[in-house]
Amino acid sequence: MAGTSHQAAEVQRLRDLGATLADVGQDQVRWVVLADPEGNELCVLDPRAAYRDTGPVAAVVVDSAHPASLAPFCSATAGWLPQNVDESWASLRSPNGVGPYLELLRVPDAKTVKNRIHLDVAPYPGDDHQAEVARPRDYGPVPADVGQGGEAPWVVLADPEGNEFCVLTPR
Repeated sequence: MAGTSHQAAEVQRLRDLGATLADVGQDQVRWVVLADPEGNELCVLDPRAAYRDTGPVAAVVVDSAHPASLAPFCSATAGWLPQNVDESWASLRSPNGVGPYLELLRVPDAKTVKNRIHLDVAPYPGDDHQAEVARPRDYGPVPADVGQGGEAPWVVLADPEGNEFCVLTPR
């Protein structure tokens, strides 16, 4: 029960910071859905062995029309390995097995506006920036304009479902 009491304490801590309970159509689930003060949803998960070593952020979740189809693109772009993939959900993680998961969750609604949160891919020092931009080319990314202007050192692309992401310069 220590895990569920920790979950309840975390929900209360976030509510004290201004989060509110949110209904995203989740029905009866083991996690608690909240919205931050700007309305961005987040979930406070129940204790799960799969997320034991992720740190405080268990996963970054991206809505997807077809998670199984989008997973190979995400894997090629980020270099992360698929952990679980089916028609309703896909999970990827760093090949080092550390940090949060990237999870693609099937949703019925098509993407209609710019994402409020997007992923940044950071090539390693010494990597060729243009080669990193081209790496996922076979999976169908397209250039995207999110107001970055022509002088930005990063490249903004959209995945096959229209989700924006940036390929940063090597760091």
